[in-house]
Amino acid sequence: MAQEHDPVDRFDIRATSERADDRTLVLKQGEMFAVFDRHGDIRPLGLGEQGLYFEGTRFLSRFELLWNDQDLLLLGSTVRDDNILLAVDLTNPDSDKPNGAAGGVPVPRSTLHVARGRFLWEGTCHERLRLTNHGLAPIEAVLRVLVDADFADVFEVRGAHRAQRGERRAEVRDGEVHIAYTGLDGVVRRMRLVADPPPAQATPTELRFPLHLPPQGETTLQLSVQCLVGERAARPAGRPGATSAASFDGAFRTAADAMSHSRESDCTVSTSNAQFNDWLARSCADVHMMLSDTRPGPYPHAGVPWFATPFGRDGIITALEYLWINPALARGVLRYLASTQADATDAAHDAEPGKILHEARDGEMAALGEVPFGRYYGSADATPLFVLLAGAAFARTGDLELARELWPHVERALEWMRDHGDRDGDGLIEYAKCSPTGLVNQGWKDSHDSIFHAGGELAAPPIAPCEIQGYAFAALRSAALLARALGDEGRGRALDEQAEGLRRTIEELYWCEELGSYALALDGRKRPCRVRASNAGHLLFCGVPSPERAARLTETLMDKSSHSGWGIRTVATGEARYNPMAYHNGSVWPHDNALIAAGFGRYGFQDSAAKVLGGLFEASLHMPLRRMPELFCGFTRRQGEGPTSYPLACSPQSWAAASVFLLVQSCLGLSVDALRREVQFFHPVLPAAVRQLRISRLAVADASLDVLLTRDDEDVGVTITRREGRVNVVVVK
Repeated sequence: MAQEHDPVDRFDIRATSERADDRTLVLKQGEMFAVFDRHGDIRPLGLGEQGLYFEGTRFLSRFELLWNDQDLLLLGSTVRDDNILLAVDLTNPDSDKPNGAAGGVPVPRSTLHVARGRFLWEGTCHERLRLTNHGLAPIEAVLRVLVDADFADVFEVRGAHRAQRGERRAEVRDGEVHIAYTGLDGVVRRMRLVADPPPAQATPTELRFPLHLPPQGETTLQLSVQCLVGERAARPAGRPGATSAASFDGAFRTAADAMSHSRESDCTVSTSNAQFNDWLARSCADVHMMLSDTRPGPYPHAGVPWFATPFGRDGIITALEYLWINPALARGVLRYLASTQADATDAAHDAEPGKILHEARDGEMAALGEVPFGRYYGSADATPLFVLLAGAAFARTGDLELARELWPHVERALEWMRDHGDRDGDGLIEYAKCSPTGLVNQGWKDSHDSIFHAGGELAAPPIAPCEIQGYAFAALRSAALLARALGDEGRGRALDEQAEGLRRTIEELYWCEELGSYALALDGRKRPCRVRASNAGHLLFCGVPSPERAARLTETLMDKSSHSGWGIRTVATGEARYNPMAYHNGSVWPHDNALIAAGFGRYGFQDSAAKVLGGLFEASLHMPLRRMPELFCGFTRRQGEGPTSYPLACSPQSWAAASVFLLVQSCLGLSVDALRREVQFFHPVLPAAVRQLRISRLAVADASLDVLLTRDDEDVGVTITRREGRVNVVVVK
């Protein structure tokens, strides 16, 4: 009998209080990210997640701007729609403190305007403050910057307790604040704060800048925070003096150019609905902001703040969602995961030969083994998903050279599926952790309580979730496609036969007629977990169900017990462990919905896909910056109210950001086949909020085209507005 797990996993994200502000503002570039409050400050409040982070460590834990001894008043703040610049407008509060420049009369509220502009570039946080006196009298005051650096590992920020830490030291040199930390791993991490003009007074915890502003006068202050790890050479952080303004402007132009260049090869989507376009634009910007350059290619970090690092499953699904927009992301993901594929058995990290990475972490705790996630392989789905993506990327691009490069890694992944993933030789992939500190559940729902029976009893390992079997089926089909492309027809035929055998096994063992769905999983005794859950919808995405069962499953997933009005819940209402506030047991995840909607589209249920897209679009109208978070609560939609946020959700999150593109693709029934040089629209529909949708620069092999889709009362028309090169467009209605 399965035993109830400890209600709090060792590496859970702790929530001992609510966020100080639910509208935090995020910047990310490369290996650096920052979480600010709406003032642009970093304060040790609420969950304590605010900070400036670099390579898994928080380098700034406090950065507050004060007017004399008071907080400035917030006028407004936002992150620019390309995610490069944080812009904040502040003003002075009411104060009884006399203004020495105006005969002792206090400065009236809203006299001083402070405009903050901040961005990240290559390990440095750059900030420019423009201060303008809009009053009739001169202003004398002191601008104060409070600073601290705790060098907390991100797992400490998440709530992990450490019995011992390294040594921290701080000093001021030539007006610069230098704070260094020598970790128990022997690595020196350093924070360098530089100001132009230099402060009149400086301590390791505070900078003071006297202000003398005439009426209508303006002054500028620039600050830069540089993060350094080990003996890495310091890049210029903006030396005080005449050159730092140029340094700020030059770095900003370089950052903006880099973001623009990364999007040059993207296909673009626009609609007749301005609000829908805002969602598309922010989602595209989020996908690109989350990318980090690795030696094999660009890779999307999973999410800020808790998962700002490569995750195998997240990267693969993000690449699948974005594949029709730009397959270059898939190339980077595949090459990175191939380069980190496990070579040997390592129980401490749940690694086995051929297995694909779950996550990779920098930081002191990972280096010391205090957490097992430095390079951790505890996911049973990343390996078949890797093979699935390899085949999908080949179909999208026809890149035979990449297929040859990846084939040895595909072979090793297939061997893992056969020799290690299938623990008992029944043809299914099961998991049970080997590492004592590893994840209990190793599918995408990896909470300790996410796999359970109808009565609420937790499933005992080894566990075989239904969606992982679907990924394995799709992986075998992908491998068959690659084998044939590389000239091995016999291998391709054998893989297809193996896939068909697995499909029959899934249909036989997982289908639950009384539920109109597939079992959530099989436990260690091969007992089905008869629970209505969103996992079954992933089988539609993979093409497993028969047409009849696909229709029945679609009805089940779109029933009000599963669909909240905003999206499909992870677990249906009425199930034993249903909780709309739980991470995996009743919440709504955009990427989950996107994969399910893709399954709807695959079987011709575009109207259901459009309903899913419409619900999430309407949810996006209530989200800060139109940014789709990792998840939100699964409460039933209430008239006149928006969706309920989940307090620990990452935002941005890569696979949530990319979900809109797969949702659009699913509604359009859009597929791109580079080998046949063909674009197909299969029973295309548009959601109610969109009357026209335009696709521009859709690349197919060496050809390109623009397409306009227009909805009338009964149909969606497809018009080719530009075509360069040889490519066919097929519309099936």
